[in-house]
Amino acid sequence: MEPGGLEWLLVPVQRLAAWGAAGAMVFGGVVPYIPQYRDIRRSQNAEGFSTYVCLVLLVANILRILFWFGRRFESPLLWQSIIMIITMLLMLKLCTEVRVSNELNVKRRSFAAADSKDEEIKAPPKRSYLDFDLNYFWHWSKFTDYVQCVLTFTGVTGYITYLWLDSFLFVETLGFLAVFTEAMLGVPQLYRNYQNRSTEGMSIKMVLMWTSGDTFKTIYFILNQAPFQFSICGLLQVFVDIAILLQVYLYSHYPQKPVSHTTHPDSTKAL
Repeated sequence: MEPGGLEWLLVPVQRLAAWGAAGAMVFGGVVPYIPQYRDIRRSQNAEGFSTYVCLVLLVANILRILFWFGRRFESPLLWQSIIMIITMLLMLKLCTEVRVSNELNVKRRSFAAADSKDEEIKAPPKRSYLDFDLNYFWHWSKFTDYVQCVLTFTGVTGYITYLWLDSFLFVETLGFLAVFTEAMLGVPQLYRNYQNRSTEGMSIKMVLMWTSGDTFKTIYFILNQAPFQFSICGLLQVFVDIAILLQVYLYSHYPQKPVSHTTHPDSTKAL
């Protein structure tokens, strides 16, 4: 058979492989959070999952979408960011509902702080974006507060990007910040595990999927010649994932006594 006779088979296979890789990029990033979401919903306990992971991914993917307006990269990476933002909002919604339902007699915290006098008379709170308590940032009692924060961040960064979109240096810096922030994804979980001296409550499946997904993603970046920021920070992300897996091994085989923290009672769940 002549070499050219296989083209009718190779071309569809190559296209199918390309579509499969693109689909894996778009939806592969959210797969690790499915077991964690199910575990939290089943146990009604969100203590093992750091909601700062959601913060990191929301910031990273919002910045990546803004970077796309300055430097058009592959559309699967853009759609991946959109899907990831939706997923992180769903994770935040579940974690907030579970945490609030488990907290008793705790003062409600808001992104836009409420007037204490209004709380006493049960009147609709007067809200201001200038007086929210920074000590309780990202530890609010309503999902709508997280949405307000995300929309505020998107509006401010979007306006700045619009003003500086013609600047090559700004666009490249924006791209680096986007992928570097995402590379720090596992750091909140890494720190939480270190604080607790345990990985109990954290989905091991989620971390394994993080590692495999980040490895695939980094290879995808390199093979498709994505902007260099993507490849460098992808490697960094893989190293962080491996560090968390080492924690899983160490804390399961060599249990350590948790370190006591003399912090404010309400701030013990900050991560």
